[in-house]
Amino acid sequence: MDASQPLLSTNVSRHSRLQKLSVYESVKLDCESMLLSSPVNVLLVFVPLGLIWGYAGWSHTWVFTFNFLAIVPLAAILANATEELADKAGSTIGGLLNATFGNAVELIVSVIALREGQVRIVQASMLGSLLSNLLLVLGFCFVFGGYNRVQQTFNQTAAQTMSSLLAISCASLLIPAAFRATIPHSKKDIIVDDKILALSRGTAIILLIVYVLFLIFQLGSHHSLFEQQEQETDEVISQISQKPKHSLSIKSALTFLLISTVIVSICADFLVGTIDNIVESTGLSKTFIGLIIIPIVGNAAEHVTSVMVAMKNKMDLALGVAIGSSLQIALFVTPFMVLVGWAIGVPMSLNFSTFETATLFISIFLSNYLILDGESNWLEGCMSIAMYLLIAIAFYYYPDEQALV
Repeated sequence: MDASQPLLSTNVSRHSRLQKLSVYESVKLDCESMLLSSPVNVLLVFVPLGLIWGYAGWSHTWVFTFNFLAIVPLAAILANATEELADKAGSTIGGLLNATFGNAVELIVSVIALREGQVRIVQASMLGSLLSNLLLVLGFCFVFGGYNRVQQTFNQTAAQTMSSLLAISCASLLIPAAFRATIPHSKKDIIVDDKILALSRGTAIILLIVYVLFLIFQLGSHHSLFEQQEQETDEVISQISQKPKHSLSIKSALTFLLISTVIVSICADFLVGTIDNIVESTGLSKTFIGLIIIPIVGNAAEHVTSVMVAMKNKMDLALGVAIGSSLQIALFVTPFMVLVGWAIGVPMSLNFSTFETATLFISIFLSNYLILDGESNWLEGCMSIAMYLLIAIAFYYYPDEQALV
């Protein structure tokens, strides 16, 4: 027995080393897969820079810039981890996970901004996400997907369903703006603001109900309309990465989801905390920062993905990313932020300025017109991008409300 004891100990030790090596290889493979999941992950080098500059309290400009660039790849990792969890959870629960965490970065940034009383930033970032997805992303999809093709086709019924829901969301912003604009100036007092706030909260609840009904429509009763997009997703991702997609375990996906969420929260806190200083030092308005600059943070990964799948002639998937993201912002994130403001005592309302609601109406009108026939070409993409540039230039010169007082 004494002679066999060293042999037994050696076998146990070898098994332990092999088990540790297997765990190490698995973790290494998961990390490599996550790092290579999106081209924007090269920007991960800015994560430590953003955290160091933020905690040290150095130049506000560099804190804003580094954390702005850091959130872009973190958003891609968060989205990829969510998709991995969704694949493991099945179509129904997976769809709910994608719907909930698909705009996690916008939610995190908006909650932090709302907590610090930056209502103007939250409103502008919500509108900016809508405009960038509807015009900029859609335009680039049409251009890069159609530059070497006569035309591309897509599921007209699914696209029209989503764009019709966007029209409802546009009306939900037009009604509070019209409500306020039609009241004589002398009577625009605190009572009117309270009424608009109550109107916004009631509207937010209705929009969230509509969004839940759309999820039932998409994942349940009319799942076949959207089924092709789900089947094509893994195929396109494999083609983009030029290798089979590595599937993460539930534990690994949850780990990446938790870590990326925590780091995004820290970076977003530093980002939002420097906005007032950036406004003072650069002369840019809060509206321009929230409407044009901030949306790039949460949408960069989606922009890259949608353009790549459009180049693969998968226009149903590309439109699902562009218009679907806009729909989540309009029917879920924006009304949810109104209710969050209600819960924490911040007067977040749907009362956007007349100019902002006018630009949103034009954007939804143009995007509806472009997808009406179920076909697209590169010239239509140029029209969409040109419209976004016109709006961006206009908001560059558009002053904040405080500057008008």
